Amino acid sequence: MNKTRLTLAGLALALSLSACGDTADTSSSTASAANLAAGSEQGQAPADAFLAALATHCGQAFAGRIIANEPATGQPDAFEGKALVMHVRGCDNPAEELRVPFHVGEDRSRTWILTRTEGGLRLKHDHRHPDGSEDIQTMYGGDTVVAGTAVRQEFPVDSYSVELFEREGLQQSTSNIWAMEVEPGKRFLYELARPSGRLFKVEFDLSQPVAVPPAPWGSQD
Repeated sequence: MNKTRLTLAGLALALSLSACGDTADTSSSTASAANLAAGSEQGQAPADAFLAALATHCGQAFAGRIIANEPATGQPDAFEGKALVMHVRGCDNPAEELRVPFHVGEDRSRTWILTRTEGGLRLKHDHRHPDGSEDIQTMYGGDTVVAGTAVRQEFPVDSYSVELFEREGLQQSTSNIWAMEVEPGKRFLYELARPSGRLFKVEFDLSQPVAVPPAPWGSQD
């Protein structure tokens, strides 16, 4: 790991320790965002800046809302009427990996895993049953193929996921492109898009922390 990455690790860890309370310090978040922007201008890799931005909210949880869900199917939606909460955790080494459970009502099966790779970032979806065992559809996702920015990163579906989706009869998912956006103290966005026109977006308000939910299914802490 080079000097820049080591410096980032120290910065992100310090920020995560200062943000572990259940309430946000708005002025601190604003200052952190400014510092991250300055670091990006000085040549910091976008992948590192993105992880560091998200790590400023380590230990905190936030409510979300669906802002896009197209096309309409006319069928009941699994997210409709449910409380949507993200929780930034798994911050032992935030410059290398972050875990973000995504709770849908009482369903605690979903965790987004962001990992630093040699080329950028990797997004995986860890899906579990209430007893902690893995769902048959788990660990799908993809790696970034372009640098992206400190605000937005995109993850085209990888070969493992294509094989999984084909095996499970989910051919429509073999063209998935996921994306995430983060603006510390303002918003976090999770997005799923397909060339067919499928678009799903959940946006979380990072300015208003909510009560931290129970650990996701399968978590050891």
